[in-house]
Amino acid sequence: MKLQIAVALAAMAIGGSAFAQEPPAGGGGPSPEMQAAAQAMRQSCAADVKTLCDGKMGREAMMCLRENAEKVSEPCKDAMSKMPRRRPPPPPAG
Repeated sequence: MKLQIAVALAAMAIGGSAFAQEPPAGGGGPSPEMQAAAQAMRQSCAADVKTLCDGKMGREAMMCLRENAEKVSEPCKDAMSKMPRRRPPPPPAG
């Protein structure tokens, strides 16, 4: 339990520092909805990542959870279903 709290606090500290930085040119950062959904998923799926995807982080952990969708907990499944889909980039102007 203490480890989960420490991981959650570390994730919040890292995430908080991202808000202090200038956004990249073109405004390509994640939307507030995406940020909130990702945070909820990190919290709901922490135990599933630990048991099913130990040692994987970030995108690799997300891919692992999707590959093991039938094994993840109900709260994690619910949080994953609420993740907004990223829109494909607009076609190049030409």
